[in-house]
Amino acid sequence: MDRGTGTPETPARPDAPGRTNDYDGFAEAYAAENENNIQNAYYERPAMLALAGDVAGRRILDAGCGAGPLSAALRERGAVVTGVDASAGMLALARRRLGDGVDLRVADLGDPLPFDDDAFDDVVASLVLHYLEDWGPTLAEMRRVLRPGGRLIASVQHPFVDYAIQDPRPDYSATTSYSDELSFSGRTVTLKFWRRPLHAMTDAFTAAGFRLSVISEPQPDPAARELFPDDFHALSTQIGFLFFVVEAPPSPVAG
Repeated sequence: MDRGTGTPETPARPDAPGRTNDYDGFAEAYAAENENNIQNAYYERPAMLALAGDVAGRRILDAGCGAGPLSAALRERGAVVTGVDASAGMLALARRRLGDGVDLRVADLGDPLPFDDDAFDDVVASLVLHYLEDWGPTLAEMRRVLRPGGRLIASVQHPFVDYAIQDPRPDYSATTSYSDELSFSGRTVTLKFWRRPLHAMTDAFTAAGFRLSVISEPQPDPAARELFPDDFHALSTQIGFLFFVVEAPPSPVAG
C-alpha cells in the first residue's frame, strides 16, 4: 500500500504488543490525504515513476497498491498493471479508480503471491517493506514472480530518519519495531513500522537473489515549490524516503 503520508503528532515510540496496521478502518481518509499531498503526490510517486522510466507494454505488479494512485499513473504510461493489497477497503477504492479491467487481489505480502513464476517485468513496492519484520519471504516471492532481467522498484522509510526520531535512540544495527501516531485528513491513527539499518536492507535484496542497481535519495517535484512553499523547503533539505532499484539477474546462457 502506498504508505508514508500523514503528519506525525507524537514522537515515535516502541511498539505495543498486538498492534496491527488495519487500513480498512481509515481507507477513505488515507486515500484522500495521499492523493494530493506533498509527501506522496509530489515526492514519493514522482520518484517511483522516474525510476521506472519507460513502462509501455511492461507487466507490472503493484505490491501494496492501496487505493491505486501509482497503478493509475503506470497504466497511463502504457503498463499492464496488476495490484495486490492486504486491505479490502483500499482495494475497493482502487477498483473504483481503475475499473474492472485491472486485476486486483487481496493478498498479504507476508504470504506467497498468487501468481506464476516469471509473471511480471517489474514489481513496484511503494512504502510497504518497512511494515515487515522479515523481508526475506516477501523478497523471495517478488523474485519468483519476476522474469529474469526484471526489476523490483521499492521505496521505504529512510533508516536514518527512523533512527533520529527515537528518544532514546535505538541500536542502529538492530531490527526493531516502533509505532507512530499519524493524521490522515484529520483522523489520527497509530501505525507500526520496522526499522532496520541500511546494510540489512541491501543484504536482504542480495540474499533474495537480486542485484542492486540504484539507491536514490531524490528531490521533490519542483512543481511543489509554489504549492507547498514551507513544506517544500523542509522536504528538499532533510532526509526523506529511500529508493531502490534491484534487478533479477538474467538466467545464464548455456555454453
